[in-house]
Amino acid sequence: MTQEWKELYIVNKLKKVVTNNLFLYSILGLCFILSLIFVNHNHSFYNEPIAEVIETDVKDKEEVVDSFNNKDLLTTQAIIAKVINGEHKGEMIHLTNKFSLSGAYDQEQEVGNELFVSIDSGKSPLTGTITGVKRDTYVLIVAWIFIFVLLLVGRKQGFYSIVSLAVNALLISFLLDIFLHSSNISLLLICGIGVILFTVMSLLLVNGFNEKTFAAIISTLLGTFFSLLITFLVMWLTKEKGLRYEEMQFLTSPPQMVFMAGLLIGSLGAVMDVAITMSSSIFGLYEEKHDISEKALRDSGMEIGKDIMGTMTNILFFAYISGSIPMLILYLMNDFPFGITLSINLSLELARALAGGIGIVLTIPIGLYISIFFVNRKRARL
Repeated sequence: MTQEWKELYIVNKLKKVVTNNLFLYSILGLCFILSLIFVNHNHSFYNEPIAEVIETDVKDKEEVVDSFNNKDLLTTQAIIAKVINGEHKGEMIHLTNKFSLSGAYDQEQEVGNELFVSIDSGKSPLTGTITGVKRDTYVLIVAWIFIFVLLLVGRKQGFYSIVSLAVNALLISFLLDIFLHSSNISLLLICGIGVILFTVMSLLLVNGFNEKTFAAIISTLLGTFFSLLITFLVMWLTKEKGLRYEEMQFLTSPPQMVFMAGLLIGSLGAVMDVAITMSSSIFGLYEEKHDISEKALRDSGMEIGKDIMGTMTNILFFAYISGSIPMLILYLMNDFPFGITLSINLSLELARALAGGIGIVLTIPIGLYISIFFVNRKRARL
């Protein structure tokens, strides 16, 4: 009889889990369908006229060569489109689109594309120019793929990760808005406050209210701010020689402050990842064997740290450098000297990667010893 009750309990438990999961994914599927319907019928929410391409015709093709012998194919396209919002809704508009083979700043338009247009006043039939492409449907689909994958793999933790990401996006938008409307507040100070809030909320949401999370929070903040301090000292001692701020030439704020603020935010993600990895590893070893010695925890923790140190540093390097590849190609194609090209485009990126790498390396021993401290506190209460 006892065995039958156990089997019945397990079956009921499984049914409950399946029912809950089915309900959750049904809600998510419904939200996906509703959001997809909305973005395909949200034209009235835009102030700018939107036109759907009805017909396209290639009028001219011309091969162009610049002074550096770079070749490209320039195509002129005549487009007839239907205005689908605003006062000219339902009317046809004639547009001209020029696109190149490289497609850096333009693209070939196809039937069904939805375009933002600027309508010429007082002309019949309507004419205008293309100002942009409506892409919110594709962005939404990619966002939902990300959400579904995160939930399938991470389950509950994945859900909290999505909430954390949304909260952090709103928070950084709010903090930047404060900076833009308050000339007396330093961007570095705002980003410093943001780092603390990002770290606390992200780790508490994803990992819960426990000692492992507290250890990761302290390690993340110490590692991030120590890397910022070391970077500041190096810049001060070297008088910033070798750093090129050309990409910030249109800012009205001091470029040094903007660079340091970006560095602070940029290194946070990698440092946080290392901190939670160290904390989870140490607490995992302790949970597996409560009588494990402190020396064994230190040795194991350092081995784990060495394993992740190289990969995380490489991740930072490639993440920063990848954003400069288009500009590197552009400069080199226009016969800029190789050394100047690297200096202009990579000096800040390499500095960010090095500063983040310092934060990663520092966070390994910091995270290790702080985690051991919390483990010893937990032992003492037993």
